[in-house]
Amino acid sequence: MGYADELFDLTDKVVLVTGGSRGLGREMAMAAARCGADVIVASRNMESCVLAAEEIAAATGRRAFAYQVHVGRWDELDGLVDAAYDRFGKVDVLVNNAGMSPLYESLGSVTEKLFDAVFNLNLKGPFRLSALIGERMVADGGGSIINVSSSGSLRPDQYMLPYAAAKAGLNTLTEGLAKAYGPSVRVNTLMAGPFLTDVSKAWDMSGEPFGHLALQRAGDPAEIVGAALFLMSDASSFTTASILRADGGLP
Repeated sequence: MGYADELFDLTDKVVLVTGGSRGLGREMAMAAARCGADVIVASRNMESCVLAAEEIAAATGRRAFAYQVHVGRWDELDGLVDAAYDRFGKVDVLVNNAGMSPLYESLGSVTEKLFDAVFNLNLKGPFRLSALIGERMVADGGGSIINVSSSGSLRPDQYMLPYAAAKAGLNTLTEGLAKAYGPSVRVNTLMAGPFLTDVSKAWDMSGEPFGHLALQRAGDPAEIVGAALFLMSDASSFTTASILRADGGLP
């Protein structure tokens, strides 16, 4: 191994990625497998999970396990955790990536159902999953939890307020979990800015929508990989309770 390969080595680690069948989650799952990890790809769509897992296994030679779950539903998460430990015996890295930010016409049009759905998926689910796996990580001697947040949690827009508020809660959750499960388990926030995933197809691209960013563009999904691998691996062994921004230079 070269120096960089050794620094970011995940050989025989087990990495669970929620929302792992597409977008940033798929990129992170694939990257983890390329660095030697076995991966669990979890999302609501089983067909998408299976396809992503098959592609990851074929490309890397690592084991990839597909699991269908709605992260926003508290009572489904025990099943995910049990299945992960039954299959692999451990989880070394949990990536709480599943999320959604549905569009709405105005603040007054936001329904209680929409608001609750956004908070359930973006905040309640990561809390429960981190609690279930974090305690096992402590018992097993360590691990890393990565909460994928959004730059909207710092600079909220009126058309994403429930999402931004939930992600701000996730930032807070990171610090509390780091204290609860330290020193053996590290917990960090990976704060993503605008990336050109499926979600971006609904964005208004007229004018210069990213002109306020230092890089003046949105990110390619593959550009999340470096930051994710840093937090997954021992390269970040002295990093916890932190927010790592991958946002193109948000002012």
